[in-house]
Amino acid sequence: MPAIAILIFPGVQALDVSGPMDVFAEANSFLPLGQQYTIDVLGTQEGLLRCSNGLCMAAHRHYAQAQDTYDLLLVAGGPGLPAQPRDDALSTWLLAAAGRAGRHGSICNGAFLLGHAGLLDGKKVATHWNDAAALAAAFPQARVDADSIYVHDGKLVSSAGVTAGIDLALSLLADDGGARLALQVARRLVVYTQRQGGQSQFSPHLTPVVDAASPVAQAQQYVLAHLDGALDVASLARLVAMSPRNFARIFARELGVTPAHFIESARLDAARAMLAASDAPLKTVAWRCGFGTADQLRTVFLRRLGVSAKQYRQHFSSRPGA
Repeated sequence: MPAIAILIFPGVQALDVSGPMDVFAEANSFLPLGQQYTIDVLGTQEGLLRCSNGLCMAAHRHYAQAQDTYDLLLVAGGPGLPAQPRDDALSTWLLAAAGRAGRHGSICNGAFLLGHAGLLDGKKVATHWNDAAALAAAFPQARVDADSIYVHDGKLVSSAGVTAGIDLALSLLADDGGARLALQVARRLVVYTQRQGGQSQFSPHLTPVVDAASPVAQAQQYVLAHLDGALDVASLARLVAMSPRNFARIFARELGVTPAHFIESARLDAARAMLAASDAPLKTVAWRCGFGTADQLRTVFLRRLGVSAKQYRQHFSSRPGA
């Protein structure tokens, strides 16, 4: 029987725990005896643990008592987790337990506990967009993905916040038992069949700066209104009467991304919306959104989202019958 463990702690996000648990528990109703999942909830403390929403949970046992080899070891997240210092004993246990496990990973900012254990070095990891900068700063050897709903990188699996844990669990279920099983469980839970990991959490790079009259805000608005035009640092700098070097420096300081990254993100978001809302050919979408060619559109979708433009349209189209 496949064995799953979920690590919880005081202040844990309840849905980070119950969401993935319910996916695997519901799967058991479709699986024969001997192939059903067993779920072990491990606590960092004995007794009742109060969740961030006030609900109390009781772990099956303290993590130190668990020396099992799990098929999947997950660490849940919680609002206060990024500020918590490293727990040496917990980190040592996590490193050893992950080494024994078939797969290991995190929900939301549970990635911080994996980082403290040295499990993120050289790995691509997803987390809640709000914690991505802090995670990248705390663990500079990790490749933090602030956009994707979930990520698989070898034995490491990770997801964005709260409901994204359900998407990650469904993807793992599909890996284990096939797409049909994942679909059956998704229907039972009345959730989207299975959002692909490449779907964006939202568009964090397109948030306007505080001062709408600033040069950076003017450049942003120009980009959004001229996606199909020739956009580069030099042309944007001329627009706001600044030198290219100074403009690029101030832009990156205020937004946390380079002008080139912002331009590509804006074009990508426009292409997402157009693919979901229309049946326009890929070459038309590419031209209108500033990618030039359908091949370039495909390249950016695969690099940034991990899915092709065609797959994105198939999964996220809002058109009836699409």
